[in-house]
Amino acid sequence: MTRIIVTGIGGRMGSRIADIIRETQGLTLAGATEAPGSFAVGTLLPEGHPIVDDLAKNIERAEVVIDFTSPAAALRHAELAVQHGKAMVIGTTGFSAAEREKLSGLLQKIPSVFSSNMSIGMNVMFKLAAEAARHLGPGYDIEIFEAHHRHKKDAPSGTALTLAEEIAQAVGRDLAQVAKYQRYGQTGERSAQEIGIQTIRGGDIVGDHT
Repeated sequence: MTRIIVTGIGGRMGSRIADIIRETQGLTLAGATEAPGSFAVGTLLPEGHPIVDDLAKNIERAEVVIDFTSPAAALRHAELAVQHGKAMVIGTTGFSAAEREKLSGLLQKIPSVFSSNMSIGMNVMFKLAAEAARHLGPGYDIEIFEAHHRHKKDAPSGTALTLAEEIAQAVGRDLAQVAKYQRYGQTGERSAQEIGIQTIRGGDIVGDHT
């Protein structure tokens, strides 16, 4: 039986992951965390474990930590996972370049999975979009549109950024130099090298990327 702790269990992803763990043979929910001050802290899971406000308080219960929280929290959780020798799955997005570099260094020390999107289909799309951009060549403009529900905290989405990174690498461009996030006013003509990334937030959109 694989024992799992879910950090950020009060969020949309955290609560859904907890449900999936309960439905999956061979997995057990060994604990959970929420942010300090959350109403959920101190309440009991159906498994009888209290939700805590610090992973350090219950990390020894688990073999694997699954994290869908915030960049700062995920980094703290990764440090704890390394200290205690726990495997980790991170689906948190919104990291800065420096945070991603630090996280990558930590995750190399433990069994880990880190992805902006856990969908098999989306990961196939990353590769297909990169191949399409490579074969179509410079005669085609690259624009990425992403839409999510009004509660999403980071923009653009991690999925959109990964898509842009894969495409930029495929066509030999530095995304940091050519990315264009939204447009307003007298922007002038579009650069041939530009990779546009546009964001929409509203309602209960689960997540669309085109």
